[in-house]
Amino acid sequence: MTDLANAALVLAAAIVVLLAAAVLYRVVAGPTTHDRVIAINVIGTSIVIVLALVAAGLDRPEYLDIAIVYAILNFVLSLVVGRFSYRSREVEWR
Repeated sequence: MTDLANAALVLAAAIVVLLAAAVLYRVVAGPTTHDRVIAINVIGTSIVIVLALVAAGLDRPEYLDIAIVYAILNFVLSLVVGRFSYRSREVEWR
């Protein structure tokens, strides 16, 4: 790839990091546990995207392996937290 394309990919990764930092507010502010879990999941997904963009921008394919493992861990964490925070009497079906 050209240097311009590499710089654009790294710049896109920096923008995704800034957007993930904006989501960090929802992790702190809440108001519910589910909001916090979803915000942490969004940040985890953003990290996977950043790793993929950096891997392409810096021509380092080994970062994709890290991104795949992190994506699997992020998914499993979401399932575990969802399973342990579920209370059937508190759910209202509409």
